[in-house]
Amino acid sequence: MKIIALEGPSYAGKSTVIGHLRTRGIEERAFVSDCYVQHIDRRADIPPARTASAAEQLAAFETFMGIEGARVRKALVSAKPVVLLDRSVDTLLAHAHALDALFGYAVHHRLRDRLQELPFLRPHHTLYLDVPAEELALRRKAAGHTAAESEYFLHEPAFLAHARDYFVSAGQPPVSREVTVIPADTNPDAVAHAVEALVTYWTR
Repeated sequence: MKIIALEGPSYAGKSTVIGHLRTRGIEERAFVSDCYVQHIDRRADIPPARTASAAEQLAAFETFMGIEGARVRKALVSAKPVVLLDRSVDTLLAHAHALDALFGYAVHHRLRDRLQELPFLRPHHTLYLDVPAEELALRRKAAGHTAAESEYFLHEPAFLAHARDYFVSAGQPPVSREVTVIPADTNPDAVAHAVEALVTYWTR
């Protein structure tokens, strides 16, 4: 079983790419899993992006890893040769890496150790959609989400910089075996083609 992950900041276009792929019948060849938060029924149950303490960050990790365990089971039951993920465990570690840098929680290494005790899907190849803060803000505004929530922690420049650093620097290697950075001006259809090429290569 080969695993592909789409990563990048909120509003980078991950779900849009998966939407393109679904219209092309990708689920005939691959098991597809949506972002973690799409597996939580009530919005109030989604852990806050800006956790208030190290303990809260650890608790959020456990919540999302419960979803990851369900992903593992469903992927195995599907028996598909390829798995496509909208975010992977690297999202959780990148988030912790950023909050450690911003607030000194010092939980990132604890989460990496905890990860080894839990079932998870380790991507063979991650496509990181590298979209700058300015463009992300425009996309969020176009989606009409700024009025209801004017302050959006996941788009704060410092958070974005540290989360991106996790994927593109060699300081703390991601769980994914390989990461390809996709430039911001790459349209969703082109990214979808790149994913399809990987799926074709692994299923031929």
